[in-house]
This record gives sequence, C-alpha cells and structure tokens, in this order.
Amino acid sequence: MEVRLARKRGFCFGVEDAIELAQRTVQMNEPGKVVALGPVIHNAQVVENLEQAGLNQSGDLEALRAGTTVLIRSHGADPETYVRAAEKELGIVDATCVLVKRAQTVVKQLHEEGYRVIMIGDANHPEVKGVIGYAPDVIVVDREEDLDAVLPKRERLGIVAQTTHAPEHVAEMIGAIASRPFRELKIVNTLCLEVVRRQEAVAELCDEVDVMFVLGGLHSANTRELARISAEAGMPTYHLETWAQFEPRMIAGHRVAGVTAGASTPDYIIDEFVENLRAVEPAA
Repeated sequence: MEVRLARKRGFCFGVEDAIELAQRTVQMNEPGKVVALGPVIHNAQVVENLEQAGLNQSGDLEALRAGTTVLIRSHGADPETYVRAAEKELGIVDATCVLVKRAQTVVKQLHEEGYRVIMIGDANHPEVKGVIGYAPDVIVVDREEDLDAVLPKRERLGIVAQTTHAPEHVAEMIGAIASRPFRELKIVNTLCLEVVRRQEAVAELCDEVDVMFVLGGLHSANTRELARISAEAGMPTYHLETWAQFEPRMIAGHRVAGVTAGASTPDYIIDEFVENLRAVEPAA
C-alpha cells in the first residue's frame, strides 16, 4: 500500500513538555506520592505508560493527604484547584501547556478590563473548564443556534477560543456573535498554531490520497478535529488509536492512504502503523 504522511503530525511541544515533566516528577518522588488530577494528555497508550511508571492519574484532590505531589495536567486547572492544594499542604507540579496558560491569563485580563468574557469551546473539555475559572460568569458557546439564549446584549464582550478549535469554526462563531447587539467587541486569538498547522496539513493531504487514517486518542479534541476535517473533505476517514484497530476492509478499493496524527500521539504509534500499512496489499 502506498502511504503518504501529513507534513505536520504527532506530538506538539506542550505535550512533550508535559510528559517529560510527569516522568521526571515520578522518578524524583517515592512510589505513590505523585498524583495527577486526570490523564496528563488524551492518549490512552501514553497514559498507560505513565501509570506503569508509577503515576496515579485518577486523583481526587479532596482525598489526598499532606505531602502528596499534585501534577496539574497539560489541560490546566482553575485557580481554586491551586488554592485547595496549598491549603491541604500538597506539593504542586504544573504541566499546563504554555498556550493554555496564556488563555487563562487572557480571560483574567479581559475581565479586569471590564469585558464580559465569551469562550468558544466545548464546555465539557478539561481545558475549557480550567480556563473559565479565571473570570466570573464566563459564557461558553460552541453552536450558533445557542447564541440568542445565552449571549448578553449591549455589553462589552471579550472573546477567546479553546486552543484546539479549528480557525474556520471560530471565525464562524465570531461572525455570528458580531451580528448580535453589543457595545464593544474585543477578540484575542488563543488558538494553538501547532494544532492549526496539523489541521492545514490534513486538508492538504486529502488532495493526494483516497483514504485517510487519523491516529490518536478517541477522546482527544484536536485529533477528532483532524478526522472531522478529513471527513468533511469527502475523504473516507478512520480515527484509530493504534494499528490493532486496523481492518483490511478499510483500504478495500483504495491505492493511496494518508496518515496523520493528533498532537498527543507519540511517534512510535505512527511509525508502527505506517510500517504495517505499507506491507499490506489492498483488496480489490
């Protein structure tokens, strides 16, 4: 099978930094003394490797005892988490992505400047849950049809977006917000350029292949976005975590396969998939 790879794919610097910090913290502490408040990144294989190394990634902050080290995962956390950790005399190691940190800072600054903050994003995503904690009453929107019910009128609005969102979707939402009555609109770009580059690369690759494989965690927002972009381009698209999920029927009738991967997908998963796929003879 002929296989072509997206020019930008796999780990971003924020994910690499979070994993390295998690590994180093576990190595420097006694077993069981480091707890992350949820998966460090959205990749099941990396999560499993970190747990095998001794990192508990299902910690309940309120259940932890003094002396335990809390690892803030790459998606960040709200200010209350840091306050409670300090009150409980827990150590804090912060693996928050620097771009998520920036989004947190921007939300705080917009509020201090008198803007009502609007965040374009998935309200259930851990990044969004953490970011909106940096200002009171942040409104989270992700669908144009919801705006009339939640958008305040005649206020000064400050807009940010979830870092992993597609620029096209954010632009559409901003346009929809701008069509409503408001006194002032301030937009701060909080999108991750590394994620945007991966989105651009998968769109380009769709012009060169006849089936697309998107590798990464099924719960990874940026990986799901890559799969959405490919599918909306009319490409037969399969979002898989590893080669073990591949089925020969997926390439039946196809000659050239594209492969990309989300920002939390390690190289070894990509390399194994590509090597195995190139060895497969497509069915007629």
